Amino acid sequence: MKSIFEKEKELFLPTYNRIPIEISHGEGVYLIDKTGKKYMDFFSGLAVNALGYAHPKIVKAVSEQISKYAHLSNNYITDIQVEFTEKLLKYSKMSKAFLTNSGTEAIEGTLKLIRLKVGPEKKIFSLTNSFHGRTYGAMTLTAREKYKKGFEPLLPNIFHINHNDIEDLQDKINEETGAVILEFIQGEGGINEASEGFLKKLIELKEKYGFILVADAIQDGIGRSGKAFVHEYFNIKPDIIVAAKAIGGGLPLGAFLTTDEFTDVFHVGQHGTTYGGNPVCCAAGKVVLEEVFENGLIEKVNELGAYFKNELMFLQKQFPDKIKEVRGRGFILGVELHTEGAIYVKQFRTAGILANCTNLKVIRILPPLTSNKENIDFFLNTFKMILESN
Repeated sequence: MKSIFEKEKELFLPTYNRIPIEISHGEGVYLIDKTGKKYMDFFSGLAVNALGYAHPKIVKAVSEQISKYAHLSNNYITDIQVEFTEKLLKYSKMSKAFLTNSGTEAIEGTLKLIRLKVGPEKKIFSLTNSFHGRTYGAMTLTAREKYKKGFEPLLPNIFHINHNDIEDLQDKINEETGAVILEFIQGEGGINEASEGFLKKLIELKEKYGFILVADAIQDGIGRSGKAFVHEYFNIKPDIIVAAKAIGGGLPLGAFLTTDEFTDVFHVGQHGTTYGGNPVCCAAGKVVLEEVFENGLIEKVNELGAYFKNELMFLQKQFPDKIKEVRGRGFILGVELHTEGAIYVKQFRTAGILANCTNLKVIRILPPLTSNKENIDFFLNTFKMILESN
């Protein structure tokens, strides 16, 4: 009898390097394989499972909604879409929303909105080492070449500014600039935070030239950093916020959120989506927003995230030959190693922890926001043992 991994090779295009575990189900912060072994998931489905697995409130909300209807086209407006979007706009401090299936779809819609607003001749910039998605517009914005090689030609008039390079920023931004799109903490790029000096100069240039500022908060948003969005740490209000991943509670949901300035840019029929704002996804998303912003979860992430980072920095002091730097905020943390991190990820998995390595040397830590101190301490103790053994 063929294994599931053998069948996978027969059935699917070879685009994924699958983790060699056969998952049975999830409970809280754990995934359980078909042998009954539990894995504490500190990757949380690429920052999607903000409330972990099988959260009872999500299960209840989704079950109730799907018993009414699983899908209506956007020819109709539904109560659950309105209820979810009211909360999303409230906690993002934005004015208007467009709901999508995913982050990359939200990026594509944002690019269309920018083009209509500023015209096709204006330049759009993102930062080096960024990741914005895999569709053509999002891929063009993404500065990392490995995601773009072989797919040329890409979209015109999109360029890149060196991350945290103030001189390069000043050299490239001028009256021809239409928009700057950035992750305030780069996720796929290795948990790299925009510096205060870089952001200060960016805002000065925005005031001078009036370009659109877009925060790609797909990975670091919805409370993961200890605030609703990372830009709040710098008292910056973007013109557009792109959100996804966590807002669907494990179901496919994204959004781009705008200020009132963009209210009349799109006209009826200029943009749309079949599944965006799916009622079942919105039901799950409403639970996420309530738990994060109304039931104390964001305060917990802020407190435990600070503890987690401090303890990781203590490990860095103990193992300076192995840990180069600790970065991030809240529950989006990165540990840059002096060597490649794949062996560490494998050793974590053997010990019952799922983590991720990005940008070759960065252990990316994205726990469910429901994780507690006991979970964090288990990760830290395991990490220390792994560092001692390497």
